[in-house]
Amino acid sequence: MTRKQRRLTFVIVGMVLLAAATGLVLNAFRDNLVFFHTPTEVAEKKIPPERRFRLGGLVEEGSVGKAADGITVTLESVPVSFKGLLPDLFREGQGVVVEGKLDQAGLFVASEVLAKHDENYMPPEATEAIKKAGQWKGD
Repeated sequence: MTRKQRRLTFVIVGMVLLAAATGLVLNAFRDNLVFFHTPTEVAEKKIPPERRFRLGGLVEEGSVGKAADGITVTLESVPVSFKGLLPDLFREGQGVVVEGKLDQAGLFVASEVLAKHDENYMPPEATEAIKKAGQWKGD
């Protein structure tokens, strides 16, 4: 093998290894991405079952119920099931963000519940969604 051929082989092997590493990194990012959706978007879009995402909205009054294996709650017409301990700030009429998946029946099975605290900051997307729902109590 000539010197030129060895160099070319080295460059080609290096490019293949770089492409493989890039592919592995991009695949890891795709598996860990968690998007935020509002209840309205969940109703309008066809989000595939078993796709993890975050759902944010207000807990409807009178919708919190106890089930044998956890609690059930409704976030602006989207039924949510959760097994575990709820945050201290969780209550009806309060803004929450839940992370989990939709099951085949359209029930959102949450693995984590985050209650909004008393700071004034709210992401623009969440503010707009609450205004559209007619639940905005801000300025």
